[in-house]
Amino acid sequence: MEEGRRWEDMQVDCLVNIFRRLGLDDLTVSVLFVCTCWRRASLDPTCWRALNLRSLDFRTWSQFSRSFASRYRLKILSFSAFLRLVIHRSHGSASELIFPLSSVASVHDLAYVSINCPRLKTLALPDKLMLEDDLRIPELIGRWKDLEQLELGTKPTSFLETVAAIGHNCTRFARLKVRGLIGKEDASAIAMCLPELKQLELSGSYLTKDELAVIVSGCRKLERLTAKDCLGFQADEELLRLASGIHSFEHEGSKLLDDNGYETDESEQQSGFIFW
Repeated sequence: MEEGRRWEDMQVDCLVNIFRRLGLDDLTVSVLFVCTCWRRASLDPTCWRALNLRSLDFRTWSQFSRSFASRYRLKILSFSAFLRLVIHRSHGSASELIFPLSSVASVHDLAYVSINCPRLKTLALPDKLMLEDDLRIPELIGRWKDLEQLELGTKPTSFLETVAAIGHNCTRFARLKVRGLIGKEDASAIAMCLPELKQLELSGSYLTKDELAVIVSGCRKLERLTAKDCLGFQADEELLRLASGIHSFEHEGSKLLDDNGYETDESEQQSGFIFW
């Protein structure tokens, strides 16, 4: 009886099609070291288009960090060095980059990405950046002309400038995710700069019905608006009627008052004090 076909004898394009579905942990510490054929296939730029760094644990004592350091004979795993490695292997073809939630990335990392990943369509930034890094977001955003989706995490100080940069440079932009204090200026900026927006997620934010009304009125092409567990509004009949043209409006858990019974009013919003 003829022996079964071996994995290492598969055509390279078939292996590439399989390996492109793997995570960065498998690509960097596993398949690369199996055999010459697997190594060649795993280094195809197609396998490095989706760079999800959020799925990895970069803490020194984590299993991934220790495995990577051992494989590459390093003392410790450096996030910046790892970022440059996976971007180098993408050969400029990366279309998706998801940073870890914790702020392990520096402004130098973001600048490196803006130069070496010109084709990014999806970008998820760390939850909280240092102020100097935060202020450079608008400048860097302007370099990704093909950007379609952006996750900002906590609303950056430069939010207004960032939204303006998206509106000016990213003609295909369709999805924004941000969390924080969404004031009148923020809502107006979203409505004016991103009228073609199709999906907006504001879950966990503080905003009133007035801000939502401004956004809904300005972003006429919204297909999905997610504002769960927000503070400052409750989806009454008026708001539901205003959002009736949106295919999916998710507002579960949003309320006017916090758990301590504080009423959310205009003065609280302007002062920036939020009672969670």
